[in-house]
Amino acid sequence: MGEIHAGHPHQELVPKCYKKPYTCDGCKEQGIGSRHRCEDCDYDLHKHCMFYKSTTRHDFFPNSAFKFLLRPPGLRERWCDGCGKPVRGFLYHCEGKGWDLHPCCMNLPNKLKVDDVKFKLRDKVLKKCFWCNRRRLEGSVSAIRGWSYVSKCEKYHFHVYCASEMMLEGRKNESYSNNIDNDQTASDSLALALENLELPIQGRSRRNGGGSSGDKFIRIVKMFFKVFVGILLGDPTMTLTSLVAELIR
Repeated sequence: MGEIHAGHPHQELVPKCYKKPYTCDGCKEQGIGSRHRCEDCDYDLHKHCMFYKSTTRHDFFPNSAFKFLLRPPGLRERWCDGCGKPVRGFLYHCEGKGWDLHPCCMNLPNKLKVDDVKFKLRDKVLKKCFWCNRRRLEGSVSAIRGWSYVSKCEKYHFHVYCASEMMLEGRKNESYSNNIDNDQTASDSLALALENLELPIQGRSRRNGGGSSGDKFIRIVKMFFKVFVGILLGDPTMTLTSLVAELIR
């Protein structure tokens, strides 16, 4: 049984799950696997774009009052104050302060556990991200510092923005684009691509001599990115080889 959405009021959207990746017609960001779809219109929505709150708040923005909008207000380009990427479609907007959040960023979990490492979402980070090797985002507007996941032990730091960039690199990987068969979901194939993708930190690790502790470090980094990509794409149940992860409620 489907449901009507304000952004697609003339026909119901039905829950579906396909191998083929898609671009969400709401927020215009990437998706994979599960979605809410109108076959007649070729229209797809992420879960968080389909099921939204008309008004809400976020802990990182004191006294915030975010309203769900179908399109960005005004004529100028807007940027997500969470990940730092452009906002092109559905969003949460705080009119009083001018803040904007993608629906997926509004709904990012505050805590994650990957293997035995606990991560917390933070709006301020003092150390460099393990993907871009920078504290401040590269490619976003200078005023947006961007959120990061930081491990409790303070060893691991990841920009939300960079995790999404890693996903795009993984999708360019030949093992992802060419090896989807009838027994393999797109989620599985993307997981394989991410497993084979060399992280910038791996090159730095080799130059520093590597070692068993370095190998474990790289394993945790890759596991985190794969868990996060599943959340970002709206398919957190991605089947990931050698991955044990859970959301901490």
